[in-house]
Amino acid sequence: MPIGERLRYARERAGLTLRQVVERTRIGESSLSEYENGKREPRLSQLQALADVYRRSIAFFLGEGDVAREIVLWRKQPDPNTAADVESEFLRLCEQYHNLEVWCADRRPGLLPYVQGDPASFGYPDAERLAYRVQGELRLGDRPGRSLFTVLEELCGVKLFYLSFQPSGTAASTVSATYGPAVLLNTENVRWRRNFDLAHELFHLLTWQIFRDGTDSAVASDREEKLATCFASHLLMPAEATRLAIDEVSKNGNVSFSDLYDIARQFDVSVEALFWRLHFLYNRGENTPKDIERYNAVASAYEDREQDTPPTRPKRFVALAVKAFRSGEMSQGKLAEYLGISRRDALRYAGREALADEKVTLPPA
Repeated sequence: MPIGERLRYARERAGLTLRQVVERTRIGESSLSEYENGKREPRLSQLQALADVYRRSIAFFLGEGDVAREIVLWRKQPDPNTAADVESEFLRLCEQYHNLEVWCADRRPGLLPYVQGDPASFGYPDAERLAYRVQGELRLGDRPGRSLFTVLEELCGVKLFYLSFQPSGTAASTVSATYGPAVLLNTENVRWRRNFDLAHELFHLLTWQIFRDGTDSAVASDREEKLATCFASHLLMPAEATRLAIDEVSKNGNVSFSDLYDIARQFDVSVEALFWRLHFLYNRGENTPKDIERYNAVASAYEDREQDTPPTRPKRFVALAVKAFRSGEMSQGKLAEYLGISRRDALRYAGREALADEKVTLPPA
């Protein structure tokens, strides 16, 4: 794809008009039009300015061949006023993460158990079986929520990021032929909500070839979302472990709100998610919505779990950036750009190259 077509693609993908680009870059509209139509090419400084606005690398515009499909799947489309910016930033972070893996020669193996099949015949039993398959193959144990983020990032190579956007009750995922699977979670949500969102989006990654094959749809169907919720519930609260936890505190068939809160904390899920898990495990009929309403009325007496604000970039991303900097693969300015910090703050990573040469000798096996 010529540079002009890539420029137009990047602008439209970022949701910007020519007039908006003019306001942000001070490049004339006629010049921008000529660049996109292939009549002439921008100078390097102009290309850098456009790359910054479109949240792309210069390498993207100088690449050969067709641009890989970029489908970002949203549970709910974010606020239209910020949707394009959020999506562009997500894809930019994915590209940066991929670059760091290449520079550091550290690509994680594809351990995710992707599945294929017919979307019309894929049902709730399939989602349940997939959840237990993931739990077993990734060795997540009886409390998968405690280790899911780390396992997906460190062992499976899933690129995980946090950004702030509205509505808060949404998340996004994508699978790229270039940089692989990635998930975007909402900084505004509490940790246990983000945990459920991660499991929910994991379903979309695993079934990408089933539900996204041949379609550019950026919003999942209601049926697909319900399947993802089913998968997340079974993955984070395995039936046997959940029943055992309930039976240990049950007295004459009753479980106190206090005990339910403790169990939800153990599994790192919300109490409401636990209520719905019990709804299906114990065939509770119409009682669940009423119980959730009762609990929410007194939730402040139980909900004292620590809330945190996660960083945009995960620990592995930061570690790779520092490694690439210390090995000479990226400049101090590029390190600052990738980590979203000032050049001055990036200085604290300089002068530590000697640490990379230190070694520990292990005795022969």
